[in-house]
Order: sequence, then structure tokens, then C-alpha cells
Amino acid sequence: MKYNDYLWWHKGVIYQVYPRSYKDSDQDGVGDLRGIIEKLDYLKELGVDGVWVSPIYPSPMADFGYDVSDYTGIHPLFGNMGDFDDLLKEVHEREMKLILDLVPNHSSNEHPWFRESRSSKDNPKRDWYIWKDPAPDGGPPNNWLSVFGGPGWEYDEATGQYYYHAFLKEQPDLNWRNPEVQKAMLDVMRFWLEKGVDGFRVDVMWHMVKDDQFRDDPPNPDYNDKMNSYSRKIPAFSTDQDEVHDIVHKMRRVLDDYDERLLIGEIYLPISKLVRYYGEDNRGAHLPFNFQLLQLPWDAAKIEAAISEYEGALPEHGWPNWVLGNHDNSRIASRVGKEQARVAAMLLLSLRGTPTIYYGDELGMEDVEIPKEKIQDPQALNEPGVGRSRDPERTPMQWDDSKNAGFTTGEPWLPLMENYRELNVEKQWSKEGSMLQLHRKLLELRAKEPALHIGKYNPVPSNGNLLAYLREYEQEKFLIVLNLGASEEIFEPEFQCQGTVKIATHTELEGEKLKQKITIAANQGLLIKLD
Repeated sequence: MKYNDYLWWHKGVIYQVYPRSYKDSDQDGVGDLRGIIEKLDYLKELGVDGVWVSPIYPSPMADFGYDVSDYTGIHPLFGNMGDFDDLLKEVHEREMKLILDLVPNHSSNEHPWFRESRSSKDNPKRDWYIWKDPAPDGGPPNNWLSVFGGPGWEYDEATGQYYYHAFLKEQPDLNWRNPEVQKAMLDVMRFWLEKGVDGFRVDVMWHMVKDDQFRDDPPNPDYNDKMNSYSRKIPAFSTDQDEVHDIVHKMRRVLDDYDERLLIGEIYLPISKLVRYYGEDNRGAHLPFNFQLLQLPWDAAKIEAAISEYEGALPEHGWPNWVLGNHDNSRIASRVGKEQARVAAMLLLSLRGTPTIYYGDELGMEDVEIPKEKIQDPQALNEPGVGRSRDPERTPMQWDDSKNAGFTTGEPWLPLMENYRELNVEKQWSKEGSMLQLHRKLLELRAKEPALHIGKYNPVPSNGNLLAYLREYEQEKFLIVLNLGASEEIFEPEFQCQGTVKIATHTELEGEKLKQKITIAANQGLLIKLD
């Protein structure tokens, strides 16, 4: 491809905003659209290109917006449609893009579609959801489980049938085998695309179609009692069915009617299955989310092998992407430690492919311990002790050292980190060596250098806990060397190597000229421009 053929999302960086926790403009303790607007200049100056906003639709909030009761409205908690229109306009005025979260696998049980579906067996919308008669013994139709604990089937007394819910019972799954459901949800996409949104991140894309024979999921031979109950089975028939790719293709066709719109899929699957979501001839999702950095052990050899496997499995012209944090997983600084979180940032922003930054990770925010009485997440409340709470990684963004870190003057919906007076945007913005400044440098250099945003990736053999690779475009070459361990390592590549350190996790090395044999300190990352 020629340079000008690459689109914004090939070259750019996506930033996830969890709206409840970003900025509260009306001081009710919950973030909102006006709050996001207030902070768009920050995002522009930080250097991100696309802003993905988690769900803002009307919802009973059983799962904090992932239970949608109106796909074409705005929850009053976040504002109104006028606020949304203003957000979209302000984002575009700053030459950034706005990506909405789409939740097509399930709706709220309070959505008018489900209320109709539930009203009687012969209602025209009955087949919009997945209803089945009880098993011969009177129990659930099969053994499918809920991700949030317990069986995936809920009995409905009024009609004598069960409906399927992959998540909460308040989140009944839509029947995507029904053409009317397909048309309704594709029309939802068109509604937002007509407004001018730049794309969608599609929630649980791999769940959208189920086995039409409703066969039992097989037992998981690796299950133990420390795992949540969902892990008892391998979801072979309740997820990732072949027909889902036809649905993704239909979604892509809707986006292709508009200029440069982006389709992202949330998919937790092994690489061999993940890459199928690019679709035949790349007519599926532009970016099936690649979550390897969320799931792999923090080990150089394992990560290098995974990068190579992924690069090798990509279809021709399939574009890679990388995710280091999101609203469903422990924060990177808590997973690998504060020092390694800096190395991880350099990894994320120098690999080939589109990176996604989770809000607050650019500060080094960590998981916050939530007192039992303040736990909000249904995943934890449904299975105390084994259901992991997602609250710790969803706490309010830390803007300054004022009360509640400048997030709100009200009572924040979740507690903040105790160290917010030191760890905040205002303190870190210009502070030499801060995590935020490291992100700013990396984002600025990445945007300026084609080798770093569209260049080739080539692994470089290394020892110990070193991970090294080259990024190359035309005559420009960058060498990235990352020490993922806590002890010093020697790096001596087989090729002639000399250059200048452009960015280092330990800033005193920046500007240094390096030759062949390099000592890499513990927890150190170097981004070197080769001569």
C-alpha cells in the first residue's frame, strides 16, 4: 500500500473512555457527555486520534449500560441527544474520531422488543429472542451457562418457556438468526452513522450466533473450584458459530456505505479463531480486538512468540491491533507493576498495528481496592469470592489534586485511589520522567514517524527477558529493546547496530549514542533510531 492509502485508524491511536468515570460536569458523582467535552483538548494534546466511548444509551444499569433499553437514545445520567451532538461536533472540530459502543448480542429485559417478546408465545416479536421449552425433566433446555454465574436460562412463568441470557438474566440474548432482528440492529447502526459517528466497537461479537441444534457445551477438563462457574464448560456451541461471520459481513457492508468508518469487534478467542473475524477478503471487522497482552504471562519469550504467531496468522492486508487495558480487566500497572507498566506502554505504542489506550493507564493508575459495601459490579455480586469484580479498574480519572481528583465535587460512584494527589494529570503533564510524559513522547514520535505507525515489524533475537524488534519504513529504522525482567541484561544483536536513543523509560539515557553491545537495566525500555 502507498502511504496515502492508509486510513486514520491504520496510523492512529484509539483511547477508551469509560463515561461514568471520566469527568462529571453536573456533580452527581457520575461522569457524563459534557464532562468528556471538557476534556477533549487534553485528549487532542495527548496525541490520540479516536475516542471510543463505552455505552451511553438508556439502560436500567443492571450491567452499567451493557443492558440497553433504547439503542437510539441517550441515558439522562449522561445528558441528552443535544449533548451527544455537541460531543460529536467538538470531537470532529479537533480532527479526532468518535467510536460508539454497540451492544447487539443482548438487550435489556426492559427494552420494548423484549417486553413484547415476553408477552405471549404468539407475539410477532417472540422469535426476536431465544425461547425454548423446558427439557423433558422440566429443567433448562440445555447446559449453557451465564458468564456472570449460574445457568444461562431463565424460566418465564407466564409463557412456560425459558429464555437464554449469556450474561445477566436482565440481558436476554437477541436471536440473530431472525432476519427482522438483523434489519433492526443494522438500522440502529445507520442511525448513528447518519449522525456522523466514525464507527463502532461491537460488544461480545463472538457470542452473537448460537448453535441452531442447542447442543450441550462440553465440560472443561481444566476446571477447578477456584474458577468462576462459567469456566465449568467450554462454550463450543453457545459462542463462535460459523454463521456469525455472515452477520459481521452484513455489519461491515453497512459501514462501507459511509466514508472511512471503523468496525472493531470484541472477541476473546485464540489467534487461529480470532483472525477469521477479518472475514473473507477482509470484508469482516477492520479490527478484531487482539487481547493477548491482557492475557499472556509477562514473559519476553512468550510475548515474542505470540506476536510472531499473530503476525503470521493475519490475512493478507489484515491490519493488526493491540490492547493493554480495558474496563473488564485488571489495570496494567497492577498486573505487571509500576516499573513494567512503563515498558508495557513502550511496547503498546511501538508494535505494528493500532493501539488502544484505556483511560488512566497513561497516568499509571492502578486497581483500587473497593470495600465490600461499595462493590457495584454484578459479576462480583453474583458469585462472591470467585466472580471477579471489574470495579477496581473503573474508578474515576484523576485530573488534579483537588477533592476527588477534580472528577466531581459530589460523591463519586466508586472510590478513588488514595494517591491521587500525586498521581494526576495536572502534576504529571510536564513532569520529567512521569508516566504521562512518557506517553506524550511516545505518541508524538509515533505520529511523526511512518516507521512507527505503518512500518514493518521484524523480531530481533535476544536473550533472557529481553524483547527486541525493528520497525522499518523505506530508509528509516527504529530498534526497540525492552527488558521485561527485574535484572540487567546484555543486548548484542547480530547486525551492525548504532543509533540514538529517542525515548527511554529511564529518561537520562535519551539522546545517548549507542553502539553494538548495550547493557539494558532492569525494567528498562529503549526506542533507538538507527543511523
